[in-house]
Amino acid sequence: QVQLVESGGGLVQAGGSLRLSCEASGSIFRVNRMGWYRQAPGKARELVGSIISGADTHYADSVKGRFTISRDNAKDIVYLQMNSLKPEDTAVYYCNLDLQRYPSDPVHSYWGQGTQVAVSS
Repeated sequence: QVQLVESGGGLVQAGGSLRLSCEASGSIFRVNRMGWYRQAPGKARELVGSIISGADTHYADSVKGRFTISRDNAKDIVYLQMNSLKPEDTAVYYCNLDLQRYPSDPVHSYWGQGTQVAVSS
């Protein structure tokens, strides 16, 4: 069984910073794509950023230049450094990993439980 444990959410003032972490545990052969999504009240879940390798990253236009996604391949951890936070960044943030549990397995997608980020004006 694979578990994703997120941490780092909280309440911060506009202009502040937070760093989210998501650590995968369990039987894991290889983690491919790692990503962060968010969902604000009444809105659909949206992609914030994703990473395949250090140089292969993608960001939503709304967070470019402010958020940075990175990964620790040795520990199966994905991070999201969030700077210059705005009230509109308020949402529940979810990590998402595409991984193989065993060499012969297909790639499956796993989700974290979500961590709340609230930005006050």
